[in-house]
Amino acid sequence: MSRHEDRMWLRNMSAFLMGAVLVGNMPFQVQASASLGSSAQIGISADLEAVESTEVLESAMNDVVLDAFHLDGYSNLGIVTVSEGKVNIRETASMDGKIVGKIGRNAGCDILGEEGEWLRIKSGKVEGYIKSEYVLTGGNALEQASTLLKPIADVNTDGLKVRTEPNTECEVLDIVGSGQRFDVLEELDEWVKISLDGEEGYLFKDYVDVGAKLDEALTITEVRYGEGVSDVRMALCEFAKQYIGGPYVWGGTSLTRGADCSGFVLSVFKNYGISLSHSSRAQANSGSAVSLSELKPGDLVFYGNGSGINHVAIYIGGGQVVHASSPSVGITISNMNYRTPVRARRIIQD
Repeated sequence: MSRHEDRMWLRNMSAFLMGAVLVGNMPFQVQASASLGSSAQIGISADLEAVESTEVLESAMNDVVLDAFHLDGYSNLGIVTVSEGKVNIRETASMDGKIVGKIGRNAGCDILGEEGEWLRIKSGKVEGYIKSEYVLTGGNALEQASTLLKPIADVNTDGLKVRTEPNTECEVLDIVGSGQRFDVLEELDEWVKISLDGEEGYLFKDYVDVGAKLDEALTITEVRYGEGVSDVRMALCEFAKQYIGGPYVWGGTSLTRGADCSGFVLSVFKNYGISLSHSSRAQANSGSAVSLSELKPGDLVFYGNGSGINHVAIYIGGGQVVHASSPSVGITISNMNYRTPVRARRIIQD
């Protein structure tokens, strides 16, 4: 960078980090300070123009942003910029290297090192190499991250009740457990409003950790099936996973323009000549019953509350489901137990 470009970058980053940074409709206060070498300390409210080294400032900014947004697992943030689809993460810094994972546009990664035109990264459970041309680094990554961060609530206890209103006297929508994660719609004094498969619910703040997240890489294991599964089951699950990241649209049945949970299931199975109703409650009576311990990829998993079935997902193996989750999440992969399953049905009889 030229001296002029340095100053412009400093001003842009200063404006980005001053005061409160908005994530969705939730303010996250940036009040950290970071070390700028052996003798200098700077608070974000200080005169950033006085800092001589852009490299030193980038490092300080990186620490401040990660602390302010509670982003664990990153020490040198990178943001993937592949134009479409997902790019391969390889075991070695070579196009001949074994593929160990895949990562999509705007996903976050921790940059661990550099080998020529390759970066060694870690994202989620995946560690390996990706071409540096696909990754934003430094100040550019921090600025991009500020537009991508999503407020989330991580449940830190078991048996937590999701309420229909922010009080303990109202109806229980569902019961969730430790490790489950939900998009936050609004943060109140004692409660957080969350999205639960398209429905609004409330969690008591004492039992959740509110922060932010970036999308991460998928391991090859996360897209692999168990042994003994028929070709049609494997094909159906692979077909369904092509639409991860697609939009959720209430009443929709389009795999490209948007679908709701049962519309997504209906359209995936239709591609294999199987007709299903456009209703999760009706689909819950299709095929034959199967226990949750005997699920195969391609089976349907149902969720509900006291009033009956209200959500359906396709089991893809490894304890995971693919489903049209909610307007804010779209079509995604989740742990099967992200909510309590209440029923499973086998549609493909093989």
